[in-house]
Amino acid sequence: MSDATKLPSQKTGFVEKVFLEHPASVDETFWEHFRFAMTFGFWLALAACAAFIHALVPALCKTTGSDIICKLHARIVNRVTH
Repeated sequence: MSDATKLPSQKTGFVEKVFLEHPASVDETFWEHFRFAMTFGFWLALAACAAFIHALVPALCKTTGSDIICKLHARIVNRVTH
């Protein structure tokens, strides 16, 4: 069945499954989860950049990447889920 022939309830089911089900499982709205995931991704990217810099110049960013990862780990472990 194409999207054009689907009933509104079928389309809503897809949207709920893809965009709302997981955020709801961690007691967040879509936008709360979006913000958390984007912030988390930003810090992961920053940690990756620090690791690349450290690989090129070992005297730089000695603990930056691992410090960020440890803080992110603590944030995930201490995250309240329902």
